[in-house]
Amino acid sequence: MRERETVAPEGMSESEQRQFMDVALAESRHALPDCSPNPPVGCVIVQGRDVVSRGYTGAPGRPHAEAAALLALDPNMDPAGLSLFVTLEPCAFVGRTPSCAQAIVGAGIRRVFVGTLDPDPRNDGAGIAIMRAAGIEVRVGVAEPEVLAFLAAHLSTTPRS
Repeated sequence: MRERETVAPEGMSESEQRQFMDVALAESRHALPDCSPNPPVGCVIVQGRDVVSRGYTGAPGRPHAEAAALLALDPNMDPAGLSLFVTLEPCAFVGRTPSCAQAIVGAGIRRVFVGTLDPDPRNDGAGIAIMRAAGIEVRVGVAEPEVLAFLAAHLSTTPRS
């Protein structure tokens, strides 16, 4: 089910996308060591060219990066004008926490940039499919070599919590 988009959405250069993913990657470092056994994921939400919210994955049962960033977002902001950058594909399933892909859909954000797909068999493109089915413009593979260099040791095809 692995889906990948290679065309950059309008209005944001490849260079700008990489810069925002670098900020999300910096956020992901804050997740360690508390997030284990989940991977250390970082997320930033951008309006125009400004980061307006940040989040990283907390301890098991605590919000994932995307949920943390959505919770920290000013509720008066128009979600349709925001872009979300996350280092790892948003989860498609409900575990100890709700589905991050569904939370993004529910929030009304219209553009999502993902560093790399999650090899967990409950995801592996399913989170991307949920968002695209809801009409969200999704790009996968932003700064992927850098993201994988950090995340590879924390990723597994074995389901986690």
